[in-house]
Amino acid sequence: MYLCGVYKLKLINYMKDLLNQIAAAYGAFAKDAAAQAENGNKAAGTRARKVSLEIEKAMKAFRKASLAAAK
Repeated sequence: MYLCGVYKLKLINYMKDLLNQIAAAYGAFAKDAAAQAENGNKAAGTRARKVSLEIEKAMKAFRKASLAAAK
């Protein structure tokens, strides 16, 4: 199925937004995961697990958008 130009442009912008969201979330994840691993900070571990779920959702949304753009 051919995607019209406007739809494809919106899809590409959505993918860029998702990439920015994933990058920001990964930064927070890395900081909190390191705090748990290095210092045994339990609260940081909880935050890292929460952010990992947000990253997972964003990655799934990116995959779906990427597949749609490739058609």
